[in-house]
Amino acid sequence: MRWVWRYRLRRTTLWLVFFLAVLGGLGLARAGLLLGASWSWVNATILAFTLRGRTALAGLAVVMLGLSIGCQRGAVFMDKLAAYQPLYYHKIIISAQATEDAVYGTNSQLSFDANNVYLDDGTRLAGKIAVSGFGLNGVFQGDEVQVSGKLYPGYGAYQGRLSFAQLVLIEQHPSLVAETRRKFAAGMQSALPEPLASFAMGLLIGQRATLPANVKQDLLMVGLTHIIAVSGYNLTIMLHASKGLFARRSKRIATLLSLILIGLFLLLAGASASIVRAAIVSVLSIAASYYGRRFKPLNLIMLAAAITAWANPFYIWSDVSWYLSFLAFFGVLVLAPLAQKRWLRRWHDSLVVGVALESLCAETMTLPFVLYTFGQMSFIGLPANVLVVTLVPLAMLLSLVAGLAGMLAGSIAGWLAWPARLLLTYMLDVAHVLARIPHVFVQHLGLSLAQMLGLYVLPAGLATLLWGKTRALGYAKITDRNEVTSEAQTGEWSQQMVND
Repeated sequence: MRWVWRYRLRRTTLWLVFFLAVLGGLGLARAGLLLGASWSWVNATILAFTLRGRTALAGLAVVMLGLSIGCQRGAVFMDKLAAYQPLYYHKIIISAQATEDAVYGTNSQLSFDANNVYLDDGTRLAGKIAVSGFGLNGVFQGDEVQVSGKLYPGYGAYQGRLSFAQLVLIEQHPSLVAETRRKFAAGMQSALPEPLASFAMGLLIGQRATLPANVKQDLLMVGLTHIIAVSGYNLTIMLHASKGLFARRSKRIATLLSLILIGLFLLLAGASASIVRAAIVSVLSIAASYYGRRFKPLNLIMLAAAITAWANPFYIWSDVSWYLSFLAFFGVLVLAPLAQKRWLRRWHDSLVVGVALESLCAETMTLPFVLYTFGQMSFIGLPANVLVVTLVPLAMLLSLVAGLAGMLAGSIAGWLAWPARLLLTYMLDVAHVLARIPHVFVQHLGLSLAQMLGLYVLPAGLATLLWGKTRALGYAKITDRNEVTSEAQTGEWSQQMVND
């Protein structure tokens, strides 16, 4: 056992352990298990004396420090969450600020998400709530509204919901960003017919509230819902484009443009869990690339998870999209590259093979969680992604042109929008045709928690096996290269001796 305590851990391993421990501490806080602030000071002191040696004792101190930090942060939000309990199933009057433009939902109600929630006595409620009600012709992003109705427990990322509420406008807070987005959406509506206009807005900024129910169902049945959900994929496309245009000319200009694009995308698309995660990962990747360094993918994933969950523990406690986002992230950034290096090195530059492999790995990682949470799956997701997702970058560009044409040049918008119209029609037609195939979408396939965790043993084991083989292959190549270099140097020295 001596070698266990003397073994030197890598710095990257210690950071990974710390990020996992913070997430674990947030989970313990939700379960009611708390560690006091004194634990943080004790473990920080132990870590200060053991970090230099990076032994197992330092690793244990890192674990305890991360757990205590996560527990303390979670305890703060548990106190805030407790304020909702006496209010459930009672009629309340609150003031709240709309985080998005309202749309007409079920029973002709105006529906929107709201935060900055205050009770009539001035008490602030944390998190966000879903509001549906009557009384106003429209509610726009930033509007402060008085809501009167019965509060019910929320679901997913919502801490509460009010339906059939009475809405009264308190104050409007006009926003240049929101106004520009509304004008762009109106331009898209004038340039493209429905449902193509709503589909284009879904591709660009994840706006899918206006998308018809039958189109949403088709995309769901063939596993393409993710292309109209605001995510890091949209942001990645824009960053790759800016890097391709300016990286060769100026590294600083390319970096600055990428950061500006991230900021604009956050403003236009909103700060959902998935897009915040994508923005954090993108900023870290850009910073590392600018200084000539590289992040390990697993550390990058866990760092983004720890930052977003620590900032808002409601993500790790109840946000399904947060979990799906990071599971898909693991499949795309860890599992897919390992599989491609080991099995598909000949098709490294193939876009179709890359999309197919990334889609397969992302579905492999998300499927057990989807079955556990929703009890449904699509058997045709892989071919649908190959046929459609490869065209998403071009569709985004053409949709942007169509929206700007409708916004700035309405008289010729139809002519400028026809390429987008053709491509978007093809994508929706593919989804519709594939969704009509019998038995491609199955429901009521629920898994227990133990079954879900058991299924995740397979991709975790596969990733570990591929990582080990890829690492061994890389070590062998380095060894062979060193031997060849050594033999060449020996030959040069021998020839030099002969010449002398």
